[in-house]
Amino acid sequence: MDEFLESLEAQAKARTGLAQRSLAMARDMGREMARSAADDDGTVSVERLPDSPPVSPFSLEMYLDSLVTKLNRSASFVRRGQRRQGSRNAAVQLRLNPNGTIRTFLVLNSGDQHDEIAYIQALVERAAPYSPFPPDLTKSAKSLAITICIVPTHGGGSLGFSRNLDGHSC
Repeated sequence: MDEFLESLEAQAKARTGLAQRSLAMARDMGREMARSAADDDGTVSVERLPDSPPVSPFSLEMYLDSLVTKLNRSASFVRRGQRRQGSRNAAVQLRLNPNGTIRTFLVLNSGDQHDEIAYIQALVERAAPYSPFPPDLTKSAKSLAITICIVPTHGGGSLGFSRNLDGHSC
């Protein structure tokens, strides 16, 4: 009987060790995904709190998707008017506080898109405040910066916001 109980105990220890290694590997993979999601294309950056846990890539992706959805919905409430269409790319940066309020709106590169930048600024301000950060993101982030690329449409291009998932920056 003692041999049987000792064999069960050894199996339980082996499973616990395997579970610990699996969790460690999953944490490392999550950190890698967070680094690649936030840094590869330069369109999203998280200002981290000192000694904070890593940002959950899943939580960050879900938050960004909801932000894009809100901006697209709000676009129907902001008058576009007659605007001169530029021919060069431009970029602006929206930085959000953890409570969803706008910290800053900066023009990084205006190109010849002054009218589009004014429209996007009006749209961003109209959509504010945004959802507060999820709890796990609040533990790690002091702020979240999103770069919005303004790409000219050449006849028939789609209007609206979308995530730049192909790895190209502005």
